[in-house]
Amino acid sequence: MANHSEDERPALSRRELLKRVGIAGAAATVPAMLLPSPALPAQAASPQAGQAPREALETLTAAEAEIVEAIGARLIPTDDNGPGATEARAARYIDRALGGALASSREAYRNGLSAVDAYARTSKGSRFVDLTARDQDAVLKDMEDNVATGFTPNAASFFNLVRTHTIQGTFCDPYYGGNANFVGWDLLGYPGLRLAVSESDQRLDPRLTPTRKSAYDEPMFSNRRPARASRSDGNAAKGEPHHGD
Repeated sequence: MANHSEDERPALSRRELLKRVGIAGAAATVPAMLLPSPALPAQAASPQAGQAPREALETLTAAEAEIVEAIGARLIPTDDNGPGATEARAARYIDRALGGALASSREAYRNGLSAVDAYARTSKGSRFVDLTARDQDAVLKDMEDNVATGFTPNAASFFNLVRTHTIQGTFCDPYYGGNANFVGWDLLGYPGLRLAVSESDQRLDPRLTPTRKSAYDEPMFSNRRPARASRSDGNAAKGEPHHGD
């Protein structure tokens, strides 16, 4: 969230926090708190002009996807240290996964995102995506603290759900739709899958050169690809292996 809260707590940058957590298992152990960043205007985390056009949505509506991306931009923000959930395309991961592996959460997203917007209008006077970053943080903090109203079963449950999926989308194998251009792995310093490890690699000296490859680019895995979260893929909906792209 913002670097300086009302009680002037010392700020902890996103990168410092993730380094303390550690590379292995970072996605599972990031504390249940919003990651701090400067209180920039909400639109500052929007995709930059000249980026490749986005793929068509598979599960979320355009309005829902806009809220998911705005939430992700505050949970793992773009800052002076580098890219965040927006550049990692965490919202794309969530959109795809809700049509497959995370399909059981689709109704929770439908109801929860509607509640986010309703609470933002009631408490801050505007749609969530139109709020300043500071007001977006305030709405998310109310959700995290379970004081925001209108959520089923409660605001904290939905906050934790979106936070978990945003972390997954930022640091997952790019095959699943997130971690675009390996920005999540680069943030953690994770060099990618290695099928052979030299003595030098084991000493981590010098720093390992990133492979910048999905695990499913490797021949030993490519014929056993997991189901991709796409509504158009019948096998994915059944949880069956998907062969090919």
